[in-house]
Amino acid sequence: MEARVGARAPEFSAMAYQDGKFKKVKLSDYQGKWVVLCFYPGDFTFV
Repeated sequence: MEARVGARAPEFSAMAYQDGKFKKVKLSDYQGKWVVLCFYPGDFTFV
């Protein structure tokens, strides 16, 4: 499955810094709520 503009985002999980600590979050944890996804594809690389 791939992400497409205007389509439902595919389910995924990731580590996030929240409330002063790192924890695993899933997109489905926020079902029914507005979510903004931000990422840096070249972060921590020599690009």
